[in-house]
Amino acid sequence: GVGRFGPYVKWGETFISIPKGEDPLSVNQQSAEEIINERKIADAPIATYKGEPVTKGTGRFGPFIKYQSIFVNVPKKYDFENLSQSDINELIDAKLEKEANRYIQQWEKEKISIENGRWGPFIKFGKGMFKIPKNKKDEKYTAEELKEISLDEVKKWITAQDKTAFAEKKKPAVKKVAAKKPAAKKSPAKKK
Repeated sequence: GVGRFGPYVKWGETFISIPKGEDPLSVNQQSAEEIINERKIADAPIATYKGEPVTKGTGRFGPFIKYQSIFVNVPKKYDFENLSQSDINELIDAKLEKEANRYIQQWEKEKISIENGRWGPFIKFGKGMFKIPKNKKDEKYTAEELKEISLDEVKKWITAQDKTAFAEKKKPAVKKVAAKKPAAKKSPAKKK
Protein backbone atom coordinates (compact mmCIF):
# COMPACT_ATOMS: atom_id res chain seq x y z
CA GLY A 1 0.00 0.00 0.00
CA VAL A 2 0.91 3.66 -0.09
CA GLY A 3 0.58 5.80 3.05
CA ARG A 4 1.51 9.24 4.31
CA PHE A 5 5.19 8.34 4.44
CA GLY A 6 5.35 6.48 1.16
CA PRO A 7 4.95 2.84 0.10
CA TYR A 8 4.77 0.18 2.81
CA VAL A 9 4.30 -3.52 3.50
CA LYS A 10 1.70 -4.52 6.10
CA TRP A 11 2.71 -7.38 8.35
CA GLY A 12 0.09 -8.25 10.97
CA GLU A 13 -0.72 -4.95 12.64
CA THR A 14 2.67 -3.43 11.71
CA PHE A 15 3.35 -1.19 8.73
CA ILE A 16 6.92 -1.39 7.41
CA SER A 17 8.18 1.23 4.95
CA ILE A 18 9.65 -0.05 1.71
CA PRO A 19 13.28 1.14 1.57
CA LYS A 20 14.11 4.09 -0.68
CA GLY A 21 15.44 3.04 -4.05
CA GLU A 22 13.28 -0.08 -4.23
CA ASP A 23 10.43 0.02 -6.74
CA PRO A 24 7.17 -0.59 -4.84
CA LEU A 25 5.57 -2.12 -7.94
CA SER A 26 8.27 -4.79 -8.13
CA VAL A 27 7.78 -5.98 -4.52
CA ASN A 28 6.61 -9.59 -4.52
CA GLN A 29 6.07 -12.13 -1.71
CA GLN A 30 9.78 -12.98 -1.44
CA SER A 31 11.05 -9.38 -1.35
CA ALA A 32 8.29 -8.43 1.15
CA GLU A 33 9.48 -11.24 3.46
CA GLU A 34 13.07 -9.95 3.12
CA ILE A 35 11.95 -6.42 4.11
CA ILE A 36 10.07 -7.83 7.13
CA ASN A 37 13.06 -9.94 8.22
CA GLU A 38 15.40 -6.93 7.91
CA ARG A 39 13.04 -4.96 10.14
CA LYS A 40 12.94 -7.77 12.72
CA ILE A 41 16.75 -7.79 12.83
CA ALA A 42 16.88 -3.98 13.12
CA ASP A 43 14.33 -3.96 15.97
CA ALA A 44 16.07 -6.74 17.90
CA PRO A 45 17.72 -5.64 21.16
CA ILE A 46 21.47 -4.99 20.84
CA ALA A 47 22.16 -5.09 24.59
CA THR A 48 20.56 -4.84 28.01
CA TYR A 49 20.75 -2.14 30.66
CA LYS A 50 19.67 -3.09 34.19
CA GLY A 51 17.83 -6.09 32.76
CA GLU A 52 15.87 -4.05 30.19
CA PRO A 53 16.44 -4.40 26.41
CA VAL A 54 18.21 -1.63 24.50
CA THR A 55 17.49 -1.16 20.78
CA LYS A 56 19.12 1.08 18.20
CA GLY A 57 17.84 3.02 15.24
CA THR A 58 18.36 6.03 13.02
CA GLY A 59 15.92 8.89 13.20
CA ARG A 60 15.48 12.45 12.07
CA PHE A 61 18.31 13.64 14.32
CA GLY A 62 20.71 10.81 13.53
CA PRO A 63 21.58 7.53 15.25
CA PHE A 64 20.08 6.74 18.66
CA ILE A 65 19.64 3.98 21.19
CA LYS A 66 16.35 3.45 23.00
CA TYR A 67 16.05 2.31 26.60
CA GLN A 68 12.47 1.98 27.93
CA SER A 69 10.90 5.22 26.64
CA ILE A 70 14.16 7.21 26.61
CA PHE A 71 15.88 8.03 23.33
CA VAL A 72 19.63 8.67 23.64
CA ASN A 73 21.45 10.33 20.73
CA VAL A 74 24.71 8.61 19.80
CA PRO A 75 27.49 11.18 19.14
CA LYS A 76 29.84 10.74 16.17
CA LYS A 77 32.76 9.82 18.44
CA TYR A 78 31.11 6.42 18.97
CA ASP A 79 31.06 3.72 16.29
CA PHE A 80 27.29 3.30 15.95
CA GLU A 81 27.49 -0.10 14.24
CA ASN A 82 29.80 -1.56 16.90
CA LEU A 83 28.60 -0.11 20.22
CA SER A 84 30.01 -2.01 23.20
CA GLN A 85 28.11 -2.67 26.41
CA SER A 86 30.30 -0.12 28.22
CA ASP A 87 29.50 2.54 25.56
CA ILE A 88 25.78 1.86 25.94
CA ASN A 89 25.99 2.03 29.75
CA GLU A 90 27.95 5.30 29.54
CA LEU A 91 25.45 6.92 27.13
CA ILE A 92 22.37 5.87 29.12
CA ASP A 93 23.92 6.87 32.48
CA ALA A 94 24.76 10.33 31.11
CA LYS A 95 21.22 10.79 29.75
CA LEU A 96 19.56 9.65 33.00
CA GLU A 97 21.79 11.97 35.05
CA LYS A 98 20.99 14.89 32.74
CA GLU A 99 17.24 14.25 33.09
CA ALA A 100 17.53 13.95 36.90
CA ASN A 101 19.27 17.35 37.13
CA ARG A 102 16.90 19.05 34.70
CA TYR A 103 14.45 20.56 37.20
CA ILE A 104 15.52 23.00 39.92
CA GLN A 105 11.96 23.55 41.11
CA GLN A 106 8.62 22.46 39.69
CA TRP A 107 4.94 23.31 40.25
CA GLU A 108 3.07 20.73 38.14
CA LYS A 109 -0.44 22.05 38.89
CA GLU A 110 0.42 25.49 37.47
CA LYS A 111 2.63 24.01 34.70
CA ILE A 112 5.52 26.19 35.88
CA SER A 113 9.07 25.00 36.42
CA ILE A 114 12.57 26.38 36.85
CA GLU A 115 14.88 24.24 34.72
CA ASN A 116 18.56 23.97 33.94
CA GLY A 117 19.15 24.86 30.31
CA ARG A 118 22.04 24.97 27.92
CA TRP A 119 22.81 28.62 28.81
CA GLY A 120 21.74 28.52 32.45
CA PRO A 121 18.49 28.30 34.40
CA PHE A 122 15.21 29.50 32.89
CA ILE A 123 11.50 29.47 33.68
CA LYS A 124 9.16 27.29 31.67
CA PHE A 125 5.45 28.11 31.77
CA GLY A 126 3.25 25.94 29.57
CA LYS A 127 5.05 26.04 26.23
CA GLY A 128 6.70 29.42 26.88
CA MET A 129 10.21 29.99 28.18
CA PHE A 130 11.15 33.05 30.24
CA LYS A 131 14.42 34.56 31.48
CA ILE A 132 15.24 34.67 35.16
CA PRO A 133 16.02 38.27 36.17
CA LYS A 134 19.12 39.16 38.16
CA ASN A 135 18.89 39.43 41.95
CA LYS A 136 19.09 42.63 44.05
CA LYS A 137 22.91 42.57 43.86
CA ASP A 138 22.61 42.58 40.04
CA GLU A 139 24.00 39.03 39.88
CA LYS A 140 22.58 35.80 38.50
CA TYR A 141 20.75 33.58 40.96
CA THR A 142 22.49 30.37 42.04
CA ALA A 143 20.68 27.02 41.90
CA GLU A 144 20.39 27.02 45.72
CA GLU A 145 18.78 30.48 45.69
CA LEU A 146 16.35 29.38 42.96
CA LYS A 147 15.25 26.39 45.07
CA GLU A 148 14.07 28.86 47.74
CA ILE A 149 12.10 31.14 45.36
CA SER A 150 8.32 31.15 45.90
CA LEU A 151 5.74 30.48 43.21
CA ASP A 152 4.36 34.03 43.58
CA GLU A 153 7.80 35.49 42.85
CA VAL A 154 8.15 33.32 39.74
CA LYS A 155 4.69 34.43 38.57
CA LYS A 156 5.79 38.07 38.95
CA TRP A 157 8.85 37.38 36.78
CA ILE A 158 6.66 35.77 34.11
CA THR A 159 4.13 38.64 34.20
CA ALA A 160 6.95 41.20 33.84
CA GLN A 161 7.90 39.57 30.53
CA ASP A 162 4.39 38.68 29.31
CA LYS A 163 1.51 40.77 30.67
CA THR A 164 -1.12 38.36 29.29
CA ALA A 165 0.45 35.16 30.66
CA PHE A 166 -2.06 34.71 33.47
CA ALA A 167 -4.98 36.64 31.95
CA GLU A 168 -8.28 34.83 31.78
CA LYS A 169 -8.94 33.76 28.25
CA LYS A 170 -12.19 35.27 27.06
CA LYS A 171 -14.70 33.00 25.44
CA PRO A 172 -15.76 34.14 21.99
CA ALA A 173 -19.00 36.12 22.10
CA VAL A 174 -22.02 34.35 20.74
CA LYS A 175 -23.09 36.08 17.54
CA LYS A 176 -26.78 36.80 17.17
CA VAL A 177 -28.22 35.52 13.96
CA ALA A 178 -30.12 38.25 12.13
CA ALA A 179 -33.74 37.45 11.38
CA LYS A 180 -34.22 36.56 7.75
CA LYS A 181 -36.22 39.05 5.75
CA PRO A 182 -38.73 37.66 3.31
CA ALA A 183 -37.37 37.67 -0.21
CA ALA A 184 -38.63 40.48 -2.42
CA LYS A 185 -41.22 39.30 -4.89
CA LYS A 186 -40.13 39.45 -8.47
CA SER A 187 -42.54 40.89 -10.95
CA PRO A 188 -43.67 38.30 -13.46
CA ALA A 189 -41.92 38.39 -16.80
CA LYS A 190 -43.77 40.33 -19.46
CA LYS A 191 -45.13 38.36 -22.36
CA LYS A 192 -44.39 39.60 -25.86
